[in-house]
Amino acid sequence: MNIVILDGYTLNPGDQSWESIEALGTVTIYDRTPTEQIVERAKDADIVLVNKLELRDKQLAQLPKLKYIGVTATGYNNIDLEAARSQGIVVTNVKGYSSPSVAQHTFALLLALTNHVELHSQSVHSGDWTKSPDFCYWKTPLVELSGKTMGLIGLGDIGSQVAQVALAFGMEVLVYRKHPSQTDNSQIQNVSLEELFKNSDVVSLHCPLTEDTREIVNAESLALMKPSAYLINTGRGPLINEADLADALQKGQIAGAALDVLSSEPPQADNPLFNAPNCIITPHIAWAFFESRQRLLQLAAENIEAFQAGSPQNVVS
Repeated sequence: MNIVILDGYTLNPGDQSWESIEALGTVTIYDRTPTEQIVERAKDADIVLVNKLELRDKQLAQLPKLKYIGVTATGYNNIDLEAARSQGIVVTNVKGYSSPSVAQHTFALLLALTNHVELHSQSVHSGDWTKSPDFCYWKTPLVELSGKTMGLIGLGDIGSQVAQVALAFGMEVLVYRKHPSQTDNSQIQNVSLEELFKNSDVVSLHCPLTEDTREIVNAESLALMKPSAYLINTGRGPLINEADLADALQKGQIAGAALDVLSSEPPQADNPLFNAPNCIITPHIAWAFFESRQRLLQLAAENIEAFQAGSPQNVVS
């Protein structure tokens, strides 16, 4: 089979091996593909792999040979599933590969807000400690997590790992999800969305992006939060109305936010969050740890192998 990888660089910038996929067919790899070159590059493909590149009905209609799209990610909102379905194209994703790294990055973001390690290290290196009249100092209040309440919107693979880390820190855990009956951990309390926003010291987003969850964080929900609360997003950027969040941060309505995702990636230079106080932003790296990408590549190969064997797995359309 002819396999074309249209945006392979973010998955494998050179520190991984493509061998597991190369063993399954004739493989052509492009680091990046401009939208206008998608059809030309994929026209002879039986199988296409994409990470974040969008494949919409306009492109799919011009790819009659295409039988399979492998999304090298968990989220698959970059694929027009209805168009794929109408053409008989199987679409799969990869779940669970990044759960440990995203949970780790969630707490890296939270600790950046509460411990301010980088701020104090920079202060020491600039000579502040040398000049201090006291044996220690702190430039901003430090917040202990033990006894605080973590509110999780979503409790899938990643949310469950975040919950376990939160419990290990001595935090209470609240969760809002569509099917609360599926939560069997007695240490995790199911609550309404309103209760979660009102009662959490930290709100962390781990739900998929759907029409129901788009801008689930907005002016109304932010107004429910404690002024001492933090917002963490390692899910999808459009879960947040960014103008509303920037406004809440400017007004001191919440204590801070830490985001690994934005509504547009790469973001526009005028994104209102760039000038918002107490707002940490990282460039969508929670999934990108070496070990996570290694698992992702192997699982993507296993998805192709299952498809070729006539028993596709992780099918989303």
